[in-house]
Amino acid sequence: MGILTSWAARFRLRQYIKASLWIVPLLGLVLGVLLAELALTADSTDWPPSGWHYSATTASGVLSAIVGAMVALLGFVVTIGVLVVQQATGTLSPRYMRLWYRDRLQKAVLATFTGTFAFAFSLLRSVETDSVPDLGVTLAGVAVAVSLVLLLVYLNRFTHSLRPVAIAELVTRMGEAVFAGGTVAIRNAAPRGEGAGPFDGPVMRLRTERGGAIQAFNAAGLIAEAARHDCVFVVTRLIGDFVPPGTVLVEVHGGRSHPDPERVTSLVALGAERTIEQDPAFALRVLVDIAIRALSPAVNDPTTAVQVLNYIESYLHRVGSVNLPGRYVLADSDGHARLVLPGRNWENYLQLAVCEIRDYGESSVQICRRLRALLNGLLDALPPSQHAAVRAEISLLQESIDREFTDPARRAIAQQPDHQGIGGLHPS
Repeated sequence: MGILTSWAARFRLRQYIKASLWIVPLLGLVLGVLLAELALTADSTDWPPSGWHYSATTASGVLSAIVGAMVALLGFVVTIGVLVVQQATGTLSPRYMRLWYRDRLQKAVLATFTGTFAFAFSLLRSVETDSVPDLGVTLAGVAVAVSLVLLLVYLNRFTHSLRPVAIAELVTRMGEAVFAGGTVAIRNAAPRGEGAGPFDGPVMRLRTERGGAIQAFNAAGLIAEAARHDCVFVVTRLIGDFVPPGTVLVEVHGGRSHPDPERVTSLVALGAERTIEQDPAFALRVLVDIAIRALSPAVNDPTTAVQVLNYIESYLHRVGSVNLPGRYVLADSDGHARLVLPGRNWENYLQLAVCEIRDYGESSVQICRRLRALLNGLLDALPPSQHAAVRAEISLLQESIDREFTDPARRAIAQQPDHQGIGGLHPS
């Protein structure tokens, strides 16, 4: 297949574009040049009014100042970006950078700056003693005003959104949106009637030629390909797994003919690391990373971990309200089972959410109390089918408290549920 003809290649290209910080500013640069040409063309009309005309010296000075200012502002924004990277990798989570790169406001600011720079620089060449681009100079001033407003919005945004609690809220919203979308897609593609398995032994095993983390499946493409050969595809690895070259990705069960291995494996996107598009657990992974970094001896900030646990609890309530079988059978338009995907069940999500935080925070009274309140809240809100996993985590938490707090008085304090960690009301 051509380099961009497979679904996986197009998916990786979309991921690159979303994470790129130079493509949108480049488009702004091109747009600035085009707008400058349009302004020069329109300058032959009677607009702007006579009071808006400029001398050649004034126009040249203004445009030169704008060019220099835009270059300086670009450097300023890049510096902020470097600081964000340092903070995210040092005190938050390197995984968060996968989401931060996609921020549309940052790209809009960079595009506005580069566009204004290109617009002003393009007008400079047309400034002559007897010919001044009055309309262009006016528009350049307007572009500078817009750039300054966007810069203030940008500074306000990142001044507030770089707090761990703001990042936790953002990541939680993204994860819940991906989880809800995936739940709807699976429900709509569930097989009707019989035929959901078990299946006969595989007649083919399709292996990947390259390694990487599984980022996404083209479920519609896999279903269509399986229907074409009247077989069932069973995906063997979970989304988010890292697979080395030669790993069996898909098992083929039944069928009138053998599918093309390259065609099938091209419907599975591999990349250097996980991404959130079809992986709602990745959001939970980021939240847990932020919490356990806050609990490290170098940081020692259990209050931040408690704030992140607030959003982890919200996420778990959303996940726990849905029945997750851990194995999903998707059907074609005729209702025949065509694709089997492995998935995470409730226990997987719950363990990901609390195990590491419990282990790293077992010596913190604040964390123990907040975790107890979180788990009690799940018991109170979720259906009985989810309670066994929650009770198992409560038992593990109690074992950690008994092991860490040998003094009866301190142990009694640590095992009290408290939604604020320390300082909240104790539920009766």
